[in-house]
Amino acid sequence: MSAAPGPGWLSEEVKTGTTIIAVEFNGGVVLGSDSRVSAGETVVNRVMNKLSPLHDKIYCALSGSAADAQTIAEMVNYQLDVHSTEIGEDPQVRSAATLVKNISYKYKEELSAHLIVAALSLAMSRDGSSGGVAYIVTIDEHGAEEKVILGNDLPSFFDQ
Repeated sequence: MSAAPGPGWLSEEVKTGTTIIAVEFNGGVVLGSDSRVSAGETVVNRVMNKLSPLHDKIYCALSGSAADAQTIAEMVNYQLDVHSTEIGEDPQVRSAATLVKNISYKYKEELSAHLIVAALSLAMSRDGSSGGVAYIVTIDEHGAEEKVILGNDLPSFFDQ
């Protein structure tokens, strides 16, 4: 006796949602994301930078409601600036992650957002299917340098 197949929608491809990722390597971390913003199944913006600075050398990748995620990032950015001024040095990435966690938990019923917090190295996003753009942030001991590269200027990589 075999089980009956489930509803058709279970086998359909999901075409919405955000992809954010953080990969740690010896000496740093790489943050990446797609660049599309959707409302339901409709793409409303193809080139949103989902990598947001929380402080000079601390960035986060945003997902969920764009407005909610940006609000959390702005709140943490402000609080880290105050904290940095109070202690007279750059804040630790742990402080940024704790602030994101606390704000997300406190407003869990009102906000729909998820953030990855990372510091020191390279952050990049790319949307290859629409031409898109790459948002690249190089983070090192001297600070952060932001660049925007148009999709047409991005290199192509092929398996040989």
